[in-house]
Amino acid sequence: MLLRQMLDIYDLIDKPSASGNEVADFLRGRGASDVTVKRVSGERGGTDCMKILIPGSNGKSNGGEAPTLGIVGRLGGLGARPELIGAVSDGDGALAALTAALKLVEMHEQGDVLTGDVIVATHVCPDAPTLPHEPVPFMDSPIDMETMNRMEVDPRMDAVVSIDTTKGNRIINVNGIAISPTVMQGYILSVSNDLMDVMTRVTGKMPQVFALSQQDITPYGNDLYHLNSILQPATATDAPVVGVAIATEQMVAGCATGATHGTDVEEAARFAVELAKVYGQGACSFYDPAQFDHLVELYGTMERFQTPGEAR
Repeated sequence: MLLRQMLDIYDLIDKPSASGNEVADFLRGRGASDVTVKRVSGERGGTDCMKILIPGSNGKSNGGEAPTLGIVGRLGGLGARPELIGAVSDGDGALAALTAALKLVEMHEQGDVLTGDVIVATHVCPDAPTLPHEPVPFMDSPIDMETMNRMEVDPRMDAVVSIDTTKGNRIINVNGIAISPTVMQGYILSVSNDLMDVMTRVTGKMPQVFALSQQDITPYGNDLYHLNSILQPATATDAPVVGVAIATEQMVAGCATGATHGTDVEEAARFAVELAKVYGQGACSFYDPAQFDHLVELYGTMERFQTPGEAR
């Protein structure tokens, strides 16, 4: 279990002074060797963008050939101060990703070295703005989505899991986690059987898969409705992306405080860690390459859905 790691991270980020540098120093104290923090500011404030590399025994950072997994913690902000006091539901994606990073760092330090590299990316912002949205308000971000993707989606990632609070909707009606179909180069592909297998053993339940519409995988800013930002990383990479939604039975606003369910966050983090173990070994695939190639052969490319589009 990753409960201790989650509580350690939660104590660091649930305060007005939360910063990426403090989290980075904490991770380095637990054995992290490659942590970067960059302060990025916009018109609505600033945030600390973080990236943690956990090297694998046959990882590309060591000159190896094992594939690299990206774990992205998606959020607008950890808090909505001064409007609201305390950690908001929207921050669960960062909490889960950083919990997974801490566990992977500790494993590596203790000798449990994975085969492939893992790159964890997220940002730390205790005072993000809010944004009107139906059916419940969104947390906004101090930086735009293009900047966020540029900071968090690394070209070294051969596959990406994007963890995001996804509670303000009527699409997912479970307490716990749910995964999306694989999204790649503008296509919504079949749900990965390998990922469902990992999910089943982590949760002990039948896998939960949430529905996607075509507009959900297009970039923000095109005036189309989006479920949330969980699949926005897919607009910034050719690699396969799967969303890991931290969900609830009832709608909960992203800016709601007191709405973090520790067991659900831990489950999302544990899913990411277990996936990292098998992905680097080549024992888990996000998609069927032969099927994808045949799909493109039959219907052409769909990269246009990774762009803002053009009015006709």
